[in-house]
Amino acid sequence: MSLGANLGDREENLIRALQALRGGGIRLSRCSGIYETEPVGREEQPDFLNMVARITTLLPPLQLLSRLQEIEQRLGRIRHERWGARTIDLDLLCMQGLTWQDERLILPHPRLHERRFVLVPFAEIAAEYVVPGTGATVQELLQACRDQHQVRPCCSAEQVQLRMRKARA
Repeated sequence: MSLGANLGDREENLIRALQALRGGGIRLSRCSGIYETEPVGREEQPDFLNMVARITTLLPPLQLLSRLQEIEQRLGRIRHERWGARTIDLDLLCMQGLTWQDERLILPHPRLHERRFVLVPFAEIAAEYVVPGTGATVQELLQACRDQHQVRPCCSAEQVQLRMRKARA
């Protein structure tokens, strides 16, 4: 899954979202570092902080999506406009090799292969993962990606883990 924020204390919003993911049938397995990225889609807004996390869950896709949307709402996300500024954005990228499509959810994420801000942190934690329906690994998708937006390292995965431990104390 990917996490992004460009309003408020962006890093704190990501950490709070990671903490909120724990429990309720979800286990956080691994996190990438945090990257500062230029906005995509609607560029007249603040830069984002983005990261990717691997979670383990037995929740079915739509139930997991609902859980992510509840966390977004709890952390102050207000949906004004598509690709607009937000306190937190939680997106499912892939789920257990599953392909899925209905009016609420498409898996794998339909724009995953077009977005360096997702592919760079995804490659950090799972470069050899084969994205369902593409036959390509995350690393191969990153190498083929035409997106020219800047993706700058901001905080290592180890620093993220340290922040999460401090937040729990």
